[in-house]
Amino acid sequence: MTAVHVPGTPVIDDGHLVSTSPATGEEAGRFPVATADDVARAVDRARAAADWWAGLGFTGRRERLLRWRALLARRIEELAQLVHVEGGKPVPDAIVEILTAIEHIDWAARNAGRVLGPRRVRSRLILAEFTGHLEYQPYGVVGVIGPWNYPVFTPIGSAAYALAAGNAVVLKPSEYTPAVGQWLVDSFAEVVGEQPVLTAVHGLGDVGAALCRSGVGKLAFTGSTATAKKVMAACAETLTPVLLEAGGKDAMIVDSDADLDAAAEACVWGALTNAGQTCIGIERVYAVDPVFDAFVGKVVAKAERLTVGAEGADIGPITMPSQLDVIRRHIDDAIGAGGRVVLGGPDAVRPPYVHPTVLVDVPESSAAVREETFGPTLTINRVRDADEAVRRANALSYGLGGSVFGRRRAVAIARRLRSGMASVNSALTFAGMSTLPFGGVGDSGFGRIHGEDGLREFGRAKSITRRRARSLLPSMTFERTPADVARLVKAAKLMYGRR
Repeated sequence: MTAVHVPGTPVIDDGHLVSTSPATGEEAGRFPVATADDVARAVDRARAAADWWAGLGFTGRRERLLRWRALLARRIEELAQLVHVEGGKPVPDAIVEILTAIEHIDWAARNAGRVLGPRRVRSRLILAEFTGHLEYQPYGVVGVIGPWNYPVFTPIGSAAYALAAGNAVVLKPSEYTPAVGQWLVDSFAEVVGEQPVLTAVHGLGDVGAALCRSGVGKLAFTGSTATAKKVMAACAETLTPVLLEAGGKDAMIVDSDADLDAAAEACVWGALTNAGQTCIGIERVYAVDPVFDAFVGKVVAKAERLTVGAEGADIGPITMPSQLDVIRRHIDDAIGAGGRVVLGGPDAVRPPYVHPTVLVDVPESSAAVREETFGPTLTINRVRDADEAVRRANALSYGLGGSVFGRRRAVAIARRLRSGMASVNSALTFAGMSTLPFGGVGDSGFGRIHGEDGLREFGRAKSITRRRARSLLPSMTFERTPADVARLVKAAKLMYGRR
């Protein structure tokens, strides 16, 4: 019996990975599947290219990265259409994603030299005869395993910073969006054609595993927590350092003095953009009792106006067909546990689409509250006060982002969230701010992309000391005398012996 191909599900056909639209089944592209030997050869080629790329210096790399940025800006509609066809994302959302990625390329290119370049570091009295110098040297080759939900923004969040730091990059795009990944690689080759500085290898999970074991200097991964653990285990075999951005179950807290219209607008965007397929998406809300009913009403009023469909709609299809079962299970579990449907519900799951669903009074033990749903669903629960909201928000093992709406206490509440990031009176905005680091804690991973921390993530700190004068307090030598030691003791007491 011939298996029926579900649109959007990647298949291997005659040694090629075939990508199709989850909405229409239209073929988006087919690419040779890499073997473990192919991956090893790609890394070897990248290693040689990395020497050339690093040799260009910060100025040379900046000029080429800015040319790539300009190319992406000129062809933004073309890339957005490909993102739409391959993953189902509405074109306006794809444009916003690409624009954000372009901003990150621009910032990384312009700031890498300032952040990573050699600089003098002040010495202290005990070693006053030495000067200290610090620089960040590239790893050589960085492997990047990208996700399907943001196939431009997320890989570039690692790749652009790695490239700016002087590394070559081997990208393994998600098997659900290989055409977008290859487009990025091909566009980069148009402006940097001399060496294979940015290349791609295609395939399923085994290709990602081969990249982990290929001898790259560092590996950056974005995906589920379960897969992140497998990536870390594979990299541990060769002590390859990893940067992991894993799952999330981000919460929004709505305090009693919040602007409810603004909170509802941000909540609907944060929960339902990209059909809810956002690692930093708002999946649960805790609204304090005095504003709960009004807030829920405003969210429902905004969410029920959104359109769902393939073309021109606010919400597109679920990119990964198997995720439909997860979404359906979470909705059913929430209702079975006593949750109440105020919008959508079980009938909202209409493959390949899911219509907006809002659930209230869902027990905290429910899968809809505790597990990553990755769909256009939202739970809103009533709490006594902001303290209870923070306790519930922090109760899960995830810790990626979050959002707080309020006036007097909002920033203080945001600081108390166990998360790598938080937005106050907005949602998801930290992702687009190129000057801020992006990453999580707990089951949401570790390491940072974006900002100065993101640049440093892709360079090894190299410390250098240089003698500049004779030692007045010789300590690190066998030539020291008892008098020298006595002076060291006296200096220690004078410098550190008083509180």
